[in-house]
Amino acid sequence: MGVLQAFIGLGAIGGGSMLIIDPSGNAIGLPVEMLQGSPFPDFLIPGVFLFTVIGLGSMVGLLILPVILILSTLIYKGAPVISFEFLFASPTNGMTAGGIFPALLGTVLLVLVALLASVPLGVAAAIYLSEYAPDNWFTRAINLAIINLAGVPSIVHALFGVGAFVIFFQFGTSILAASLTLAIMTLPVVIVATRESLQAVPMAFREACWNMGATRWQTIRRVVLPNAITGILTGVILEVSRTSGETAPIMFTGAAFFLPLLPQGVLDQTMALSLHLFVVSTQVPNMPEQLPFGVALVLISMVLLMNSLSIALRMYLRGKKKW
Repeated sequence: MGVLQAFIGLGAIGGGSMLIIDPSGNAIGLPVEMLQGSPFPDFLIPGVFLFTVIGLGSMVGLLILPVILILSTLIYKGAPVISFEFLFASPTNGMTAGGIFPALLGTVLLVLVALLASVPLGVAAAIYLSEYAPDNWFTRAINLAIINLAGVPSIVHALFGVGAFVIFFQFGTSILAASLTLAIMTLPVVIVATRESLQAVPMAFREACWNMGATRWQTIRRVVLPNAITGILTGVILEVSRTSGETAPIMFTGAAFFLPLLPQGVLDQTMALSLHLFVVSTQVPNMPEQLPFGVALVLISMVLLMNSLSIALRMYLRGKKKW
C-alpha cells in the first residue's frame, strides 16, 4: 500500500508540474479537447490540483501515516501501565514490576549536563567561526571537520568517551562521562545551527553599530546574539531530541543496567530510559508485554514535552523580533 501511494504521489507531482509548465497538455500528450464541457479552458487548474492535493497530499500522508501508527500503538499498549507508581517508583522484581523513576531522572540529568557542556562551547565556536575567523583554508578545514563530525556513528563516540573521559580523565563510568560524550556527539548540531543563525542577521545591523562606535564584541553581545537566539534554540531542540534517545554512547560511559538507587552526584552511575527500554525489551525474561510500550511512551512524551517548551520559547522570542 505504501509503495503504491508513493508511485501515485510521485506520478501526480510529475504530471501536475508538467501541466503547470505547459497548460496546453501537449508535453504529456493530453489534448485540450478533453476539457470540453468543463469550466477549465486549459490544464492549469487541474495541474495545480493534481500537483498539490493528490501529489503532495499523498507524499505527506505517506510520511505522516507511519508516525501516526507508531504513536497509536504506543498509546494503545503503553497507556494502561502509566500511573503515579510507574513514574515515581523504582523497578522491583527484576525490573518486571515497579516504576521507572531512576531511569527517568537519569535521562533528565544526562540531558541537562550535556546541554551545560555543549551549548556554551558550541555557541562560542560558532561566534568565532562566523564573526572573527578569516575566510581561509584553515577555517574551511574546521568547517569541514565539523560537518564530518556530525556523521560519525554514535558507537564511535562511545569508544571515544570511554578512552577520553572514563580512562584518561578518570571520571569513571558516571553521569559526567556519559554527558560529556553526548555533548561531543551533539556539538556539531549546536555549532552549525548557531553559525547559520548568526550569518542570517543582516550585515547592516553590524555596520550601524560600528558606525556608532561599538566594538565588535559589543555588537555581537547586544545586537547579533539577541537576533540569532531563535536559531540557537533550534540547535538546542535538536540536541535534546538526540541526547534523550541515544543508547550506545551512555551504555559504555555511565548508564547502568539496573540501579534502583538515585545518583548522589555527577560522578555516580545512573539508569537511563533509552537503555532501560532496550533492557526490558530484550534482556529480561517474563517481562509483561505492556511494560516496554509504557517505557517507550514515557520517553517519547518526555522528548515531545522538552521540544514543545523549547519551540514555545522560540516562537515567543521570534515574535519580539523587529525584522
